Amino acid sequence: MTETSAIAHPPETIEGWYALHQIFRRAPESRPADKEQASMGIDVGLINRRLTDGWTAVCSLIGSVDDLMVIHFRRTLEEIQEAQGVANVFREWDMQLSYSFLSVTEAGLYHITAQMAADALRRGGSVGDAEYKSKVAERVNAEVATDHIQRRLFPELPHNMPYVCFYPMSKRRDARQNWYTLSLDERSRLMHAHGLTGRRYAGKVQQIITGAIGFENWEWGVTLFARDPLDFKKLVTDMRFDEVSAKYAEFGEFYVGKVLTF
Repeated sequence: MTETSAIAHPPETIEGWYALHQIFRRAPESRPADKEQASMGIDVGLINRRLTDGWTAVCSLIGSVDDLMVIHFRRTLEEIQEAQGVANVFREWDMQLSYSFLSVTEAGLYHITAQMAADALRRGGSVGDAEYKSKVAERVNAEVATDHIQRRLFPELPHNMPYVCFYPMSKRRDARQNWYTLSLDERSRLMHAHGLTGRRYAGKVQQIITGAIGFENWEWGVTLFARDPLDFKKLVTDMRFDEVSAKYAEFGEFYVGKVLTF
């Protein structure tokens, strides 16, 4: 057992665009409204053409008591505040905002943090000292420059994957199964194995992970896009058999639908 195995501290993270998921439901007493017609109440194409960073998409929900989901990605929280005004447009179609989820795109650097923590202990230093911070900053800057991290922090809306699935999730904090008391080494191992499962669906599912700690009751949001909606079922099933999900994952409501506007 290494010294780092006893350390429970947060991984370094890199953040990108802010995200807002808005869920709309037709008022029970209102006239029936065509979802696609209602979505045309906002000119999404015009919105996206005006943006230098981020995008908005409107999705028709399927198999839900709710009707529409609007997804916004923006550079700043103030721009998200402007984007949420879409709710005012949908009120004209008797659409009520029933749920929203605020978060920010995130890349968790579990392996790098564990490695830097071990290096600090080997040299007789500590996590958070000046040398640790300097080395972490170097590694973070190198990661940010990679195409992989750029795609995670600033994801494009895939035009060839019309189906969408969104759900919030948290890590379990039970007395006997508390993610936040695990060592950094153990969390790094579990997340690495979890990531390998996701990679098997490269090209079939585009996954966007957003962090919501400090913003919402749930800790993360997961947004998936696919050509075949059955790939949502297969991916989530496979991931639930990973140790990290089987022991430590809690899931909120799932919203599934199809992108109406690009």
